[in-house]
Amino acid sequence: MNDSAVSQAPLSLPPVLAGPLLRRLEADRLVLWLVGSEPLKLRLELHPDGEPPRLLSLDDDACRYLRIGTEAWLHLIDVRLDAPLPCDQLIEYDLLIIRGGLEQRVAEWAPQLIYDGARRPAFVVRSRYDDLLHGSCRKPHHPAADGLAAADALLGEARQTPERWPAALLMTGDQVYVDDVAGPTLVAIHALIRRLGLYSECLEGAVVADSDELMAHPATYYRREQLLPAFKSNEALRERFFGGVEKPVFTTSSAHNHLVSLAEVLAMYLLVWSPEPWKLIEIPTPELDEELAERYAREARCLEAFQVGLPKVARVLAHLPSLMIFDDHDITDDWNLSARWEQTAYGHPFSRRIIGNALLGYLLCQAWGNEPEAYGTALQAVEYLLTTGEDGRLDCSLHNEVIDELLRRGDWGYVLPSEPALVVLDTRTRRWRNERNLSRPSGLMDWEALTDFQQHLLDHRSVIIVSPAPMFGVKLIETVQRVFSWAGQSLLVDAENWMAHRGAAQVMLNIFRHTRTPGNYVILSGDVHYSFAYEVHIRGRDEGPRLWQITSSGVKNEFPRRLLDIFDRLNRWLYSPRSPLNWFTKRRRVRVQPWLPSRSRSGERLWNGAGIGRVRLDAEGRPARVEQVNSDGSPPVSFGPERD
Repeated sequence: MNDSAVSQAPLSLPPVLAGPLLRRLEADRLVLWLVGSEPLKLRLELHPDGEPPRLLSLDDDACRYLRIGTEAWLHLIDVRLDAPLPCDQLIEYDLLIIRGGLEQRVAEWAPQLIYDGARRPAFVVRSRYDDLLHGSCRKPHHPAADGLAAADALLGEARQTPERWPAALLMTGDQVYVDDVAGPTLVAIHALIRRLGLYSECLEGAVVADSDELMAHPATYYRREQLLPAFKSNEALRERFFGGVEKPVFTTSSAHNHLVSLAEVLAMYLLVWSPEPWKLIEIPTPELDEELAERYAREARCLEAFQVGLPKVARVLAHLPSLMIFDDHDITDDWNLSARWEQTAYGHPFSRRIIGNALLGYLLCQAWGNEPEAYGTALQAVEYLLTTGEDGRLDCSLHNEVIDELLRRGDWGYVLPSEPALVVLDTRTRRWRNERNLSRPSGLMDWEALTDFQQHLLDHRSVIIVSPAPMFGVKLIETVQRVFSWAGQSLLVDAENWMAHRGAAQVMLNIFRHTRTPGNYVILSGDVHYSFAYEVHIRGRDEGPRLWQITSSGVKNEFPRRLLDIFDRLNRWLYSPRSPLNWFTKRRRVRVQPWLPSRSRSGERLWNGAGIGRVRLDAEGRPARVEQVNSDGSPPVSFGPERD
């Protein structure tokens, strides 16, 4: 990093290190996430337009404190309101910090969170979920610009017109990349751990005894696969989990800097959501060979640009309610891809701890804000674990127990009673495992999970579904994945799609054909690093249903451009509506009509560009406008049916 990107560590820490993030928002409920350098005494002011202010003291019932380091406290704020807030109106709010008898307003402790001409942050409680931002795959060291920063301009323009304010930001997977970490990011993580005193932990089944030794080990940067004991039984784990497996068709997985400890995971969340932690640390360049030094310098340049956009990202997250669900990179690449993968990864104490720590971080930084009441018992256990770290190190056996309990958890999905209803799917932890061939990809949801999914859909007129992986993807790419899976190489191509497992695919299609399930479905997805929209008709029902698969990916990631152009062209040739190849797919019971991007040059169906998706729905829950807001500043791309 150059000197302009690094500032000297101050003598004292700011009161707020990250946040507030506005999470779940309803007329009678406000959920916020914040990390402070101490347990903060807070007061919330709400200023509905045309009404007297509402003053709320955030006592222990409304704000839960979890100490994650000697100078870092997680504040989980869940406020229930006696009188509901008005819908579809701008509501300003202020979060006051009370210290030494004085009050500091947001304008004083975080002026970057306030738009020009405003006095406070604000939000809008929308009566309908008919305008949504959505996206996935935000990798800090990718050279593309940040789609979340691009969303800042949308909110700035809509601030005085609440009817144009999106109802929510749906983050549909890979909010963080704990498995693909740039060298400078890992150096910054370690500097922040030391600055905040984030708790250390023991590490079983590794060359190092604990996370302190991990940070000091010569292999900690770019060579973490060397930290496994050199036993033959660990070779499969090393290759699958740390090996940085080259994926020639889709992506290159680089796990050599894979995050390990809970402190590393929590520090990562602070660094990707807030500009403040970057101001507290110095980022020295570690000793590296020439090749790695060049890679480090390239990554550093990307991260400098990433930091420039973080104030805008923080402002978006303070104004727009965000709802999240994990995909693989939030935990580890190819997470639960197959039964064989699960046997390998969960059977070793070191990899089990790595997965568990990422899941712990997800619980504290993402899952809780979606549905706080669903995580009371889990949060209580984590809170007790964190109290054991007050001497600087977490209790090892209790840490293992908490992770075991999280790994046993049945479902991380959730449903919002919005209009249309929002059903967010957990496609990672309730998988339909292939019992005949343990190396074949698992179905994304098992029979029980799909049955629960169907129950959530019954008797709704329309539903918004969040599926991290597209339910209806690009046929050619799915075929390539299928061929690699037949050859026993599913790990090479991210062979994770709804059609990869015959049982799961058939049950999912049968659910859509059920006469009591909705007539209109909008499916929002990410994962694939390109964007597209399909209109899908289920054969066998005269009056529907109608489905729209809308995919926006990535927020800060892109597919290899030339390769995607080839796939797009071949897919149009080989799988045209008249092609007999359609009969060899698992979705021949549906008719898929691609919607073309407005900037399509010669019939391209896929849009390759980082940004954020936006979908607006009509009164029946059908897409009225589908857009991709590009992070490079170019005009938005809209998707629509192909004209004859």
